[in-house]
Amino acid sequence: MEATITLEYADEKTAAAVANAVSPDNFKTPIGLHVKTVREDRKVVTQIQCEGKLATFTATIDDLLFSASTAEKTLKTIKKI
Repeated sequence: MEATITLEYADEKTAAAVANAVSPDNFKTPIGLHVKTVREDRKVVTQIQCEGKLATFTATIDDLLFSASTAEKTLKTIKKI
C-alpha cells in the first residue's frame, strides 16, 4: 500500500516548521513501513509505503495528520503571543 499526502501552507516558513515537526516519524518505523517527509516550497509532502497490515497503514496516516495538526495549532498559538 502506498500514499502520498500533501499539505500546503501560506508560506515556506510554516511549511518548514510543520515538516520539521513531523519528520522524526521518518526514523521510527517498524519493518515493512517506510515514511518520508520533505518540504517543497510551501508544501509538506509525505510518502508512506506499507508492506504490512491495513491497520498499520491507516494508523500511520492518522498519526501523521494528528502530528501536523498539533504543529499547526502550536504555530498559531505562538503567532498570537
